[in-house]
Parts: sequence; C-alpha cells; structure tokens
Amino acid sequence: MEQKKFLKLNDIEAYKIAFHLSNYVWNLIIKWNHFERSTVGEQFVDAIDSISANIAEGFGRYGKRDKIKFYRYSQGSLMESLDWNQKSKVRKLLSEEEYEHIFTELQKIPKAINSLVSFTNQKLKI
Repeated sequence: MEQKKFLKLNDIEAYKIAFHLSNYVWNLIIKWNHFERSTVGEQFVDAIDSISANIAEGFGRYGKRDKIKFYRYSQGSLMESLDWNQKSKVRKLLSEEEYEHIFTELQKIPKAINSLVSFTNQKLKI
C-alpha cells in the first residue's frame, strides 16, 4: 500500500524564501542606530515577517477560501516590503548589494505564492 506524503510548511517554496529573507533583513536592521531602527526598521521587519507569517497562517487553516485569503495577505506584505526596501536604499540605510539581494528575493515570491494558490485550488474541495 502506497503511503501518502503530506505537504509540510517547510516544503512550500514561497514560505522558505520569505522565511530566510526575513531573517536576512532582521540581521541587517538590528545593526542600525536607534532612530533608523525605530522608524524605518521596525516597519520593514514587520512587513517582511508578515510574508512568511501569513503563508504559515494560511497553511494552518482548514478551508480553501480561508487558506487563499492569507496567501493573498502575504502578497500585500510583500508589496509593503518592496516599499520599505526602496526607502531604505534611498535613505542610505542599505548598501546597493543588500538592496539588490532583498529585491531579487522578493521578486521570486509572487510566482511562488500564485503556485501555492493554484495548488490549493486544485487539491482542496472545500
């Protein structure tokens, strides 16, 4: 008898990218001075942490519509993170390399979230 393999949160590409990126951003921002951290930094960390957090929350929900709602929330957090990344660059809080790394990783997430939404639509009945 074939054993079913159940999807785990750490199997989800969008979650893995967002989780690692949020820790990367945290490690940069924690080194900023107090003013930078308490204004831009806290907002940036909240936004970028919300990407993986909303994917995780959606993954833990039972119904298809509920799951997808949280996956869509993560896309909103992603857009906010792009804004904070841009502001951090303009305000010279990030180096060009740090900015580019964050931007490149953020650009990978929408496709991964859309794949997750499609997978959820196909596999779940309710």
